Amino acid sequence: MESKGSWTVADAVDYSGRPADKSKTGGWITAALILGIEVVERLSTMGIAVNLVTYLMETMHLPSSTSANIVTDFMGTSFLLCLLGGFLADSFLGRFKTIAIFSTIQALGTGALAIATKLPELRPPTCHHGEACIPATTFQMTILYISLYLIALGTGGLKSSISGFGSDQFDEKDPKEKAQMAFFFNRFFFFISMGTLMAVTVLVYMQDEVGRSWAYGICTVSMAIAIGIFLFGTKSYRYKKSQGSPVVQIFQVIAAAFRKRKMELPQSIVYLYEDNPEGLRIEHTDQFHLLDKAAIVTEGDFEQTLDGVAIPNPWKLSSVTKVEEVKMMVRLLPIWATTIIFWTTYAQMITFSVEQASTMRRNIGNFKIPAGSLTVFFVAAILITLAVYDRAIMPFWKKWKGKPGFSSLQRIAIGLVLSTAGMAAAALVEQKRLSVAKSSTQKTLPISVFLLVPQFFLVGAGEAFIYTGQLDFFITQSPKGMKTMSTGLFLTTLSLGFFVSSFLVSVIKKVTSTSTDGGWLADNINHGRLDYFYWLLVILSGINFVVYFICALWFKPTKGKDSAEKDNGKGFSAEDC
Repeated sequence: MESKGSWTVADAVDYSGRPADKSKTGGWITAALILGIEVVERLSTMGIAVNLVTYLMETMHLPSSTSANIVTDFMGTSFLLCLLGGFLADSFLGRFKTIAIFSTIQALGTGALAIATKLPELRPPTCHHGEACIPATTFQMTILYISLYLIALGTGGLKSSISGFGSDQFDEKDPKEKAQMAFFFNRFFFFISMGTLMAVTVLVYMQDEVGRSWAYGICTVSMAIAIGIFLFGTKSYRYKKSQGSPVVQIFQVIAAAFRKRKMELPQSIVYLYEDNPEGLRIEHTDQFHLLDKAAIVTEGDFEQTLDGVAIPNPWKLSSVTKVEEVKMMVRLLPIWATTIIFWTTYAQMITFSVEQASTMRRNIGNFKIPAGSLTVFFVAAILITLAVYDRAIMPFWKKWKGKPGFSSLQRIAIGLVLSTAGMAAAALVEQKRLSVAKSSTQKTLPISVFLLVPQFFLVGAGEAFIYTGQLDFFITQSPKGMKTMSTGLFLTTLSLGFFVSSFLVSVIKKVTSTSTDGGWLADNINHGRLDYFYWLLVILSGINFVVYFICALWFKPTKGKDSAEKDNGKGFSAEDC
């Protein structure tokens, strides 16, 4: 007969604070209730983002570059706020409350956007082709910004906790539940992609043909339903106690090392402080010796408790394991920095590529494809690439190399190469489009929009590799107690990629514009040289790949039980090429 302890999860409690009973809490069904919010979040965020640039240009009458920057700033802020959501979840609210609060904020944002796009007072007068258009007023843009950044706050707040709270519903020590958790994560990205697919097809079509306020209203109602379903499972979830933000530990190690920066390290690491049990220790490494000084024991490092027990002051003394955990996070930074450029190229798929599509012939018979719906090829590329990788590449690689697939660093490298090729394809197509624009006076150019498919497909396939590679890399190569933070670090690459795009657009606009010429990024893209901008991204991506390759060769995973080291997260080598 099994003991009572085998039916409870050691590190989780139920809604009442009692040890979580496996038969009554957690599992795949409760995790599925959580997935609903992520699907609706993706539906709302991407449905707004991929078609926002056309609204800003055609309805709010803003210049091309300004519209593109508003979209990339909105998306960048959404991902940057994931750090705030992760911090609040780890330190104060817990994942359940964080998801509930920020999903409500996002619903309020989409509701406000539905109202902003419905009321005539909140947009400038309509103008027709050839007429001088009056741009949106400061008041009208302020209302729009409030709506967008409420959505960004909601998205960022809940996104950092969704996957973590989903994984909390499974017991890693139970082989059956561990297999269920693997299934959950395998389907997690699939559900995100399905939400995006619905956004760029059904939702974008509704925005263009039925009305934006109706489309955004559906997003609001869908999120309200998803929140209701999520709250319905309150008593069935497993909850894990917040262990505090790992940011504090990082600052403690840095502070202790800085205090002892002038001290010499002992000749042997056995003289460095360590208080973790043997099985939970992380092996000492020979990199970043300055941080090792945080583990040097000196007078005044210990404090007396009320019981007379001496304990180390964490701001003065850190264990070797804590120092190594910080080192692990530091080692992630070169890979983190060299993946930002991918998301800069990705930003072009939902801004300038949509603008390109809006000028081209988009008819299939009597049906006119919405410009924002061209991103369906982007999503299709992701789904096809994942299916081919799972069903064809992985079995082949296992037979040839004896490994279950590409390592995380290899997948990131493939993603970077594909995105560079995608930008090169975009530049060539733009050269062709501009040549047609010079000889045509029509608003819709006599050139097929399907010429844009290769750039969407290449960058989409690149995302399938780089997103899964980054997520795997940042989770498996980070300390167990810092996985929420490492996920947030991964999401900041998306954020910074969008902000870098905004920065480049602003600089290029300023540098190339003259009093008589709009420069590379003219207000009307038919009068600019967007192809030059795309070629610039090709060059930057190429340089970045060389730097990434060097960083990947330099990276070596930490050994130790707490490092969550996996075979597919190992370091890069020349043989991997």
